[in-house]
Amino acid sequence: MPVEIKQYTNYIINMNYSFEYIDIILLAMIAGFIFLRLRGILGKRTGHQENLDPSFTNDFAPKKKTEKKVSQSTFDDNAKEKFLQGAKIAYETIITSFSSGNIKSVRYLLDNKVFEQFNEALKEREKNGQKSETTFVGINSASIKEHNKENNILEVTVDFVSEIISCVKDKDNKILSGDPKKIKKVFDTWKFSKDSRSNNPNWLLVDTET
Repeated sequence: MPVEIKQYTNYIINMNYSFEYIDIILLAMIAGFIFLRLRGILGKRTGHQENLDPSFTNDFAPKKKTEKKVSQSTFDDNAKEKFLQGAKIAYETIITSFSSGNIKSVRYLLDNKVFEQFNEALKEREKNGQKSETTFVGINSASIKEHNKENNILEVTVDFVSEIISCVKDKDNKILSGDPKKIKKVFDTWKFSKDSRSNNPNWLLVDTET
C-alpha cells in the first residue's frame, strides 16, 4: 500500500475514535443535565413519606399537641366519610361475630367493659342451651351524631340503621324469639373512643344503645 494512502487511512481511523469519545462525553453531559432537572422537579425522598390509609384507624386529633380541643375543621366531611367507612365495617363485623359466638375474634375492637358484657351474654346463652342465627342484610345508613375530645380521649358517636334477619332457638331447634324469614330494621347508637396518646391505632367500641 502506498505510504500516502496508509497515512490517510490512519487519519480517518483516528478521527472516528475522536468522534466516538466526543459522543460519549456529550451523552454523559446530557444525562447529567436531565438528572439534575428531574431532581429539582421531583425532589428527594427524606425517609418521612407515608402512605396514608383511609381506614378506621384514622385520627382526627389536632396536629399540635398543645391544642386541647378538637376544632370543627379538623374533623371535616372528608375525615367523617373515611371514619364512617371503617365504622360500618366494624359494626357488621362485631354483630356477626357476636351472633356466631366468636366475640374473641373482634376483641381488638372492643373496650374491656363492652367485651365483658358481650362475653357474659354469650355465656348465658350457652348456659341456657340457646343458639343465635343471624343474617346481616346490610346497613341502610350510618351518620355521626356527635364527636368531641376531652383531654386526650377522642369520642365519636354513630347512629346506625341496618337490616338483619335473626332468631334465637333452643337446644331442640325451637324458635324462642325472632323470625328466620323476616327482615328486621335495627336502630343502634354506638360510641367509639380512642386515646390519642396510645400506640394502639384502633378505635374501640365503648358503649352501645339499641
